[in-house]
Amino acid sequence: MDIGLVLQNDPPARRVIELARRADDSGYSHVWTFDSHVLWQEPFVVYAQILAQTSRVMVGPLVTNPLSRDPSVTASLFATLNDTFGNRTVCGIGRGDSALRVLGRRPASLAVLSRAMRDIRDLAEGRSVDMDGTPVRIPWVRNGRLEIWMAGYGPKALRMCGAEADGFILQCADPDIARWTIGSVRAAAAEAGRDPDDVTICIAAPAYTGTDLTHMREQTRWFGGMVGNHVADLVARYGDSGEMIPRALTDYIKAREGYDYSHHGKAGNPSTTFVPDEVVDRFCLLGPPEAHIDRLKELREIGASHFSVYLMHDGADATLESYAERVIGTV
Repeated sequence: MDIGLVLQNDPPARRVIELARRADDSGYSHVWTFDSHVLWQEPFVVYAQILAQTSRVMVGPLVTNPLSRDPSVTASLFATLNDTFGNRTVCGIGRGDSALRVLGRRPASLAVLSRAMRDIRDLAEGRSVDMDGTPVRIPWVRNGRLEIWMAGYGPKALRMCGAEADGFILQCADPDIARWTIGSVRAAAAEAGRDPDDVTICIAAPAYTGTDLTHMREQTRWFGGMVGNHVADLVARYGDSGEMIPRALTDYIKAREGYDYSHHGKAGNPSTTFVPDEVVDRFCLLGPPEAHIDRLKELREIGASHFSVYLMHDGADATLESYAERVIGTV
């Protein structure tokens, strides 16, 4: 199983670049960042520095969206990085959450996302696309390659991912939720005439190695709140009866009372007190390295080939090193 890192573009950028260099030296496969240009620094500027100072890791957003940049701009950004550094980027993309909501905008529709995924991939790989009736091609692309990995939770999003995306990103390490989502993606791929094994499965969640479970829970409880934003949208659309969405995903948000994006993705987020300990334990990987290895092996058996560590807690350096020394290469 490949192991990657997910970072935030908090200033100073040199800290993000330093962690990426360490990841490259330590056997990590991917370095991702959030893409929310108001809350954090612009990621593509940082990606150029990461790629210039590393030799192996793949780099990209987890995740971008179709609306905060025109898809042609996104495609050109990826194509420029790939032309300069040799096809070492991956485009993680979803409907959009914090990047849009902090602007007072709604996430993109699945139809908009579907079109954007096709256009970004085609343009970044040198093909022509129809942009509102105008044929557009990036003429300087040579031998470009860009995979599109789609994030999602709901039934329609999972079907679209299986039918259209190169990879699936599940932001949650709960095995039951992984079985449902991965199974849905793979079934949709088969229905679309694709080989389900051609869809890369990436699970991303906070991981914290240590022994103080109470402290680790408090440092990672924010993640249940972040996931809860997406779950709240799903409940509004599909209900919470368990018929369309597993109750393992929906039940815990019943005590949710709104969300303040100024604390998004940060330990101590006051909007996430509704998240119970058992959800933190299910959604995240906490404890000694052996506990992480056991969960990762279970997720691998379910179908995941990638796991990326959200490193947003006060044990970032120790966890990065612990994974390098004890986890990478064992699952």
